[in-house]
Amino acid sequence: MKKLRIVRLEQSDAGALGVLLIEGNIFCITLEPDAFDPVKSQIPEGTYRVKRFHGTKWKDTFKILVPEHKYVLFHAGNVEADTDMCIILGRFAGTLREDRAVMNSGHTFRAFMEYMKDQQEAVLQIRDLY
Repeated sequence: MKKLRIVRLEQSDAGALGVLLIEGNIFCITLEPDAFDPVKSQIPEGTYRVKRFHGTKWKDTFKILVPEHKYVLFHAGNVEADTDMCIILGRFAGTLREDRAVMNSGHTFRAFMEYMKDQQEAVLQIRDLY
C-alpha cells in the first residue's frame, strides 16, 4: 500500500496549494479549496484511507475517505472553482484567469493514475505548513 502525503504550503482565498509526495518523493503540486471558504470545505489535517473509485464523471480515480463527506476525490482541474473538497493535481503552480492555479493538470492526473495503476488502496497524510 502506497503512502501519500500532502504538505500544504500556501493558503489564500484562491485555494490551498501544496505538494503531493508519494513514498517520500515529490510527485506534483496540489490545489484544494481554501480553509476560509464559506461554501466549500477543506479536508482537515490528519491521516485518511484512500480507495480506488469508479464514477460517472471520473471513471477511474481515488476517493479519500473523509468522515461525513461522500465524494472527495483526486482529479484534474486548474483553479479552486474546479473543486468542492477534492484535490486537484498539477505539474506546477501558476495563474489562470487571475486566480492561483495548478497547470498541466490533465497530464499530471493521468501520470498519477499510471503510477498508482496496481494500487487499490493507499494512506494519505495531510499537514499544513503555512
